[in-house]
Amino acid sequence: MKWYQMDMTALSKVLDTSEIGLSQEVRKKRLEQDGKNILTGEKEDGKLKKFFAHFHDLLIYVLIASAVLKGLSGDFIDMTIILFVVLINSIIGYVQEAKATDSLKSLNDMMSTSAVILSDGEKQVTDAETLVKGDVVCLNPGDIIPADLRVFAAYNLVVEEAILTGESTPVEKHSEMITENVELGDCTNMVFSGTLVTSGSGKGVVVSVADDTEIGKISQHLKSIDNSETPLIKKMKILNKQIFYTLAALITGLTVFSIFFRDFTGSKLLSSMIALAVSAVPEGLPAVLSIILSVGVARMAQKKAIIKKMPAVETLGSMGIICSDKTGTLTKNEMQVVSIVTVDGTEKSSQIEPEMYQKELTQAEEDDVLRKLIEVARYCNDTKITYKNGQREVIGNPTEGALLEWANHLSIIEEEHDISKIPFDSSYKYMATLVEVDHRRFIYLKGAPDILLRMVEFQLHKDGRQPFNETYWQEKIQAQAQKGQRVLAAAFKEVPQEKESLSHQDLKDEMILIGLYGIIDPPKPEAIEAVAVSKKAGISVKMITGDHKDTAIAIAKQIGLEQYDHALEGKDIEQLSDDELAEIVLKNDVYARTTPEHKLRLVHAIQKNGYIVGMTGDGVNDAPALKQADIGIAMGIKGTQVTKDAADMVLADDNFATITSAVKEGRRVYDNLKKTIYFSLPTAFAQGLLVVLSIVLDRPLPLTSVQILWLNMVTTITLSFALGFEPLGRGRMAAPPRDPEKNILDKYAVFRIIYVSILLAALGFFVNDFLATREASAAVMQTTLIMTIVFGQVFYMINCREITDFSINAQILTNKVLWLSLLVLFILQSLLIYAPFMHTILGTAAIDLNHIGLSLTAGIILFVFVELEKTITRSL
Repeated sequence: MKWYQMDMTALSKVLDTSEIGLSQEVRKKRLEQDGKNILTGEKEDGKLKKFFAHFHDLLIYVLIASAVLKGLSGDFIDMTIILFVVLINSIIGYVQEAKATDSLKSLNDMMSTSAVILSDGEKQVTDAETLVKGDVVCLNPGDIIPADLRVFAAYNLVVEEAILTGESTPVEKHSEMITENVELGDCTNMVFSGTLVTSGSGKGVVVSVADDTEIGKISQHLKSIDNSETPLIKKMKILNKQIFYTLAALITGLTVFSIFFRDFTGSKLLSSMIALAVSAVPEGLPAVLSIILSVGVARMAQKKAIIKKMPAVETLGSMGIICSDKTGTLTKNEMQVVSIVTVDGTEKSSQIEPEMYQKELTQAEEDDVLRKLIEVARYCNDTKITYKNGQREVIGNPTEGALLEWANHLSIIEEEHDISKIPFDSSYKYMATLVEVDHRRFIYLKGAPDILLRMVEFQLHKDGRQPFNETYWQEKIQAQAQKGQRVLAAAFKEVPQEKESLSHQDLKDEMILIGLYGIIDPPKPEAIEAVAVSKKAGISVKMITGDHKDTAIAIAKQIGLEQYDHALEGKDIEQLSDDELAEIVLKNDVYARTTPEHKLRLVHAIQKNGYIVGMTGDGVNDAPALKQADIGIAMGIKGTQVTKDAADMVLADDNFATITSAVKEGRRVYDNLKKTIYFSLPTAFAQGLLVVLSIVLDRPLPLTSVQILWLNMVTTITLSFALGFEPLGRGRMAAPPRDPEKNILDKYAVFRIIYVSILLAALGFFVNDFLATREASAAVMQTTLIMTIVFGQVFYMINCREITDFSINAQILTNKVLWLSLLVLFILQSLLIYAPFMHTILGTAAIDLNHIGLSLTAGIILFVFVELEKTITRSL
């Protein structure tokens, strides 16, 4: 129902109410019938359920089954160790996982806790959650509006709606009926739950409560959006399935082979299959990935990007499009005077650029016209500016705050005091003051240009006053408006010293127009730079805002967006089907006057084109789109708690440029994850090959299940940790985002994994056979084989520092963690060889330097072979 198209008579009839409000009996009955004015939540999984969700993985099932079978066969030590490995993996995943979003709770927190209502004409304070349709609510400055209201009485009522509509300036409200169809941001006779009354007063009838309010609709959108999986999680699930099905086929085939061609006892066959399962499953990989992602999270936090959902780190590396809100994200969310227009022309104004700053200070001392503009901005002003905890706070109208900030910036020393004032009112759209300045009295006037142009007779020139030239000023007003600026006009006249009061009649003759102020929420300089960096990295930036089209286009030009000529508004989006929107969404960079539904549709349309989408925002209206996007990015300072809860990443400094730093880190993390997978899988598969070939060749199993777990968990995690700290390769930020559909293992990766697995297994068999001919004990052979695989892992880890380039370069010295990892591994392997308690647990034995030298030689052979292969690959 379009409440804004109804007058009070129609509202009273539909809602069965009146301007004096409802009786308590009627309110009580409606409350029982319709329920409380609170948002409905959704059931959230408990902590225990979230923890056990980390066991829901095919490879984890394999390990659990192996542990159970070990227990049934009486081998409780191996069973305990395998289950301990499973538990450690799950704990790491649970601890590193982001906390569940609490968006709906935060939405409820934003709603007002109390309201002043009329009941049978009597004012009373009531809990906001008891409001019902038809209630009459009284509004005053500072009130958080408790429900959606149709305003029927407004007295200079101004409401801050940026959190809901994205509009950068507060909105003046009125009580008149609107006949045409308008967007949410243009419903100027409506006020909405969760928004703030900044000035004035009024009364309104409750037309929507709870989930039916605009903020309630947002909560329903949040509930309806499923948490999507990141590309990394999807790819790791595919990889796990591939490993599982390969392992299942091997176990089935080898079991059939052993039954028909080998005389294995049941216990020996079971031990062999368990050894195969434990060896082929890369148990350490999930833990390693979690650790590398958490390292990325920590590094991003240092750069003011707080990651809430760990896999989002990797997703950033493949992000192809950033959909950004305008207000507070690309812009400062602080209105600023950016131009001044006088008879002599238009000049830019800046409080940032040192050259412009000095020029304006000099002008203020010498130019009477500029001086008068400063005096009007300062003395015809009801706003105050304070600073709390280093944050600028405007008490009053943000537009007046911009004028005051500009005037203070161009400080001129004058003796002045106020005498009389006509406050601003939306009915006449101006403000006037009578002020004494340096012992002379002036009337200062500022307001809407279309009003002031009808009130002035002269214009101010540096040589004095001139006849008023309306054509010139109309052209200037139009030119500034086309730049997306809000234009205010300033006028004055000198009055006799004895004048003590001010009336509207005093403004009707001999007023002199001084000039115009061009005011806008300007772009952040760092946002302009960040957009340029994003372009170089192949990332497109799209502005999706609730603000006006002209303002959006003006900001788009300044920050460097290109496709703004055919900017679309929300009403244009509504005319398009989902398929039509998906066809044109990539051809346009600016979308204005959008609602939460529009933002959702735009994000979904981009995703239909196969792009990984990042969405930034700070208002409640942005929350559903942030949750739908692959990467939701909230502002940490000016963002609402709702937005932060719905996001994957929070910018602690509200700086769009921080996103580009996060993308750089995301690309580094993905590259290091890829290197880790290149490293981890061949070592696991090599152990699997040792088991498979031992069964086929009817040889004793070379390693026990516990020894294999030591290799897969302890040594693999230690060495993989080093790869997690590798720096980003040269030129990676100049490359386009990677294809999100591309498999994490390409043809070259499969080739590399296969031949390294075979080579490492062959070296292991060679060492085993060499020791067997010298009649070494089983424990010595197993310990030497473990050291062979470990040395192979060490050298192959160094190979994997660069996927195809030569691995030993200057950057190897900068990765201190690599050397620390090697030191830790040296200590662990020394314990394995020489500590008696390790001999008891793992079944190892002390070996001499000849055995260690044999293992070291095998590792060097593997390193040289891989580097030769990489040289050939580069040449091809």
